[in-house]
Amino acid sequence: MSLPLARISKVLTFSCVDGPGNRLVLFVQGCNFECPGCHNPHTIGVCNDCGDCVPACPQDALSLVDGRIVFDPTFCDHCDECLRVCPISANPMVQHLTVEDVLALIRSNLAFLSGITVSGGEATLQLKFVITLFRAIKSSPDLAKLTCFVDTNGYLGTYALARLLPVTDGIMMDIKAFADTRHRALTGRGNDKVLASIRMAQAAGKLYELRFLMVPGMNDQDDEIEALIGLVQELGADLRVKLNAFQHHGVKGKARDWPKMTRDGIEATAARLRDAGLSQVVTPTVYL
Repeated sequence: MSLPLARISKVLTFSCVDGPGNRLVLFVQGCNFECPGCHNPHTIGVCNDCGDCVPACPQDALSLVDGRIVFDPTFCDHCDECLRVCPISANPMVQHLTVEDVLALIRSNLAFLSGITVSGGEATLQLKFVITLFRAIKSSPDLAKLTCFVDTNGYLGTYALARLLPVTDGIMMDIKAFADTRHRALTGRGNDKVLASIRMAQAAGKLYELRFLMVPGMNDQDDEIEALIGLVQELGADLRVKLNAFQHHGVKGKARDWPKMTRDGIEATAARLRDAGLSQVVTPTVYL
């Protein structure tokens, strides 16, 4: 049986914002949402080898060989011009890594790490790889101390989520909007699966953080905030809730014309959540 291979858009060998402590983060390539306001739009698509990026690369780090894109990182100067010209929001610079590749990467940075987080794109689209990786970490005496987290949009069905929960120490999950029409406008999909996943992860004691990206005029209305309060009160008022502010950093297309969420708007909402008894409300430290 072949071992799973992951499409990895980017690796951070050190992060203190993708879960608790110091973490190695894998950003997988590909997403089942199409959020106009995505801050990492180049992680949405999967390269179809169209070749549009090849002439756009000023360093000749990309080539088309036998109909497939080939990336040579030794020539790349990280100008990201290939990401800007890609017509399907894909990344031609992906790495294809095995579980053993990732374990070796973890071990080379182990002295500085308290855990690993798989993010995206959408981490759960490569579920087999994630489960195999987490099992390998848990079964390795030198790595078993690490916590294994997933950052997900929550669209994974509950049957598949039930496979992930036993090998995962924590899940960070987003809810984009509570009104279904707003959720579809922000993601292209409904929110029934997301809400079911949130409740299931919390019931299993694995929901580390619930995230709400506030977009002015899209999901900052009173009924949205009241729905957020109601959900957290249902799940447990001590659940960690992270309010994120929509900004233009990395955003492409029509969302570039959306207004930014202000610090005052975030802080007013945070105060409203705290007044409702929510005890762990986190706000951004940086507004880009």
